[in-house]
Amino acid sequence: MDATQLVKGVLDLAVLAVLAESDGYGYDVVRRLRTAGLEEVGDASVYGTLRRLYAAGALSSYVVPSDEGPHRKYYGINAQGRTMLASQGKTWTEFAHTMESLLNTAKVAS
Repeated sequence: MDATQLVKGVLDLAVLAVLAESDGYGYDVVRRLRTAGLEEVGDASVYGTLRRLYAAGALSSYVVPSDEGPHRKYYGINAQGRTMLASQGKTWTEFAHTMESLLNTAKVAS
């Protein structure tokens, strides 16, 4: 099974979950996802997801000056994003439970 395909399917949910903990800029979100165990997540995928979620109204953004280079655009989850996180989180939990049941049944049958 290709883990990168699984990540693509749940990247919106993962980004929302990371931003629910605290606001972050693009590379910070990438780093936090990788630290959480999604090592295969691509920078471009995360940046695209941030832009898409912002355009969909799930995120707010603001710019913070940086002493180390250009200003950083931070993203934060808003009320619409929290609703999306709750809904997608429920769907994921139900899906994961179903898969776990299927796999446990397969183990018993083998």
